[in-house]
Amino acid sequence: MASSSLSVVLLLCLAAAASAQISPTFYDASCPVALATIKSGVAAAVSSDPRMAASLLRLHFHDCFVQGCDASVLLAGNERNAFGNVGSLRGFDVIEKIKSDVERACKRVVSCADILAVAARDSVVVGGPSWTVSLGRRDSDTASETLANRDLPPPSLGVADLNTRFAAKGLNLTDMVALSGAHTIGRAQCRNFRSRLYNEANIDPDFATARMATCPQPLGSGDGNLAPLDATTPDTFNNDYFVNLKLNKGLLHSDQVLYAVAGGATEEIIDGFASNPDAFSNAFAAAMVKMGNISPLIFPQGLIRRTCSKTT
Repeated sequence: MASSSLSVVLLLCLAAAASAQISPTFYDASCPVALATIKSGVAAAVSSDPRMAASLLRLHFHDCFVQGCDASVLLAGNERNAFGNVGSLRGFDVIEKIKSDVERACKRVVSCADILAVAARDSVVVGGPSWTVSLGRRDSDTASETLANRDLPPPSLGVADLNTRFAAKGLNLTDMVALSGAHTIGRAQCRNFRSRLYNEANIDPDFATARMATCPQPLGSGDGNLAPLDATTPDTFNNDYFVNLKLNKGLLHSDQVLYAVAGGATEEIIDGFASNPDAFSNAFAAAMVKMGNISPLIFPQGLIRRTCSKTT
């Protein structure tokens, strides 16, 4: 067996072992108000800023893909400085506020990693699917910009490379397409889709023209300007993202490439999700559970941080 295959098998075994030690009822006795406090904090943040739902979901994804779901992305510096994170990730202050609220009720009991996992779920519950979050993760005392640059999939990747990145985390093609569907909410910066607008042929011309208005061609001009990942319903969690891909209205290269090969495996999955919202919701929930179980730290490993951005 190739070394890469052995790594995936080992990852799956570790995830299975960890999931057997974490539980949805982990805090029932030690901090019974934890889940309600997280839910309230997320609701307040999203009510104030609807974009925050996508931001919290993305934070969890970017955490789990680097070192596993251990809240390493929340530590100041390090992973935050990676190419796919710097100037892009947001919501750190929301997680810190929730952590502070939880700490007032239960000191050094609930991990930042668990708060992030629950916040991701609660951020999409309104209009989107829900899933059961197993709890008991602990926080890392390390973070790595190098690993983040290596493991996080950039928006320039093709299907084969995307599949390699996801498979390395124990996620299959259906998981990959379903998790890409998180782009039914949120925005992207011009620097991440400019090349697609001006260089790719598989893009609806009216859609491209509309996006060009806020993303001019010269490099460095309007790099931070935002456009919705789902031009139809950018703040509603639904299956419009997949409908748009069939119309060549994917904003990122890594979105549209999933529907670029006629008769391809990802195209068939997208057809199913575009025609059946429930199929997408169910697959997304299942993929989020799998992703949330990527290499969590379990006692006696790790620690419970008092402040999510620091190890002390």
